[in-house]
Amino acid sequence: MSRPMTPETMQQYRQIYEEELFERVLPFWVQHSPDRDHGGYFNCLDRDGTVYDTRKHIWLQGRQVWLFSRLYNNEEKRPEWLSLAKRGADFLDKHAVRDDHRAYFSLTRTGDPLWMQRKIFSECFCVMAFAEYGRASGNDYFIDKAHTLFNQVWQWKDDLSLVGRPSFSGQPATRSLAIPMILLNLIEVLAGDDWPSWRSRIDHCIENLLLHVDEERELVFEHVSPGGECINTIEGRLLNPGHAIEAGWFMLHWALRLGDESLQQKAVQMTRWSLERGWDYAHGGIFYFLDSEGFSPTELEWNMKLWWPHTEALYACLLNYSVTGSERDLRDFEKVHNYTFSHFPDHKYGEWFGYLDRRGDVSQRFKGGPYKGCFHAPRSLFQCVQLLRRLEAQPRQ
Repeated sequence: MSRPMTPETMQQYRQIYEEELFERVLPFWVQHSPDRDHGGYFNCLDRDGTVYDTRKHIWLQGRQVWLFSRLYNNEEKRPEWLSLAKRGADFLDKHAVRDDHRAYFSLTRTGDPLWMQRKIFSECFCVMAFAEYGRASGNDYFIDKAHTLFNQVWQWKDDLSLVGRPSFSGQPATRSLAIPMILLNLIEVLAGDDWPSWRSRIDHCIENLLLHVDEERELVFEHVSPGGECINTIEGRLLNPGHAIEAGWFMLHWALRLGDESLQQKAVQMTRWSLERGWDYAHGGIFYFLDSEGFSPTELEWNMKLWWPHTEALYACLLNYSVTGSERDLRDFEKVHNYTFSHFPDHKYGEWFGYLDRRGDVSQRFKGGPYKGCFHAPRSLFQCVQLLRRLEAQPRQ
């Protein structure tokens, strides 16, 4: 059964998303985040944009460089956007990455090191930043730097002891969903139209991501054994619906490029299953964490409603609909849209609240923090705008 979105409805949604992105979300970051004295961006911004901590978090610095570079490359050649991207790219280049290619997690305002994780995600977001900014600026130095850093990350991905994470005799061997999905996303940014030359790495990431998908139970696990088996521990039973939904649209992008209809169906189902399992039918919105066997999750924030799972679901459901034309996917998009736009946008100061309690009341008022920056909301809004434009341009049958 299908219920097509009418041209009028597509136009209405596109206008909503364009206005939210270009008039309320981006202006907040353009006005409040640039550090005009020391480079980079302020990440910790209160509801009205006031800086409440001057530390700079590399995940968010890199993501913001990518975002403004992407807008410059794919929307409009605005000098302001390129200048903002340059501010962050130069700061990262000067301060974030050590000679051994490790990247810090956070720095002082002036760029002195504060903290380094024993993970590879700071490096990954530097790759995103350098690749997209290099493309925007035409500066091969940053593109070369992105490729060099990615190649190092690729060597680390299967053995995190190489980045200092200890391994103990009682620890079960596990795989993390985060690694193959983020590498797939990085390859999409790095490769551009030259993706066939990356085919072996693409296939490797897809193969490892699919180990986390239990088609029989219609679940996507955060952690599995090296062979893809379920692990009966707190970590092994963990479901993160927003993460699985994000992985779903990463996978669907590649399935469409590869022309793989079987993979397309699996990617579509990843989003459908995760949204259905993760939806709070009592109060609305997407749970942050769940236990696959119905035990009470040990994460105290499990029933909170965070902005980013909802932004990922907006785009993933709309992308599903663009592929399937299914009434189910359209209903999913409309459901997520209605909850998201009635709870997260701040109509007084712009941008979006990030953290709500289960009932949907604002829990933390800040707009930027150690893990929330200029990324998930504007990325999703922009992707939805681009997709709605393409749907509007398609000939009517």
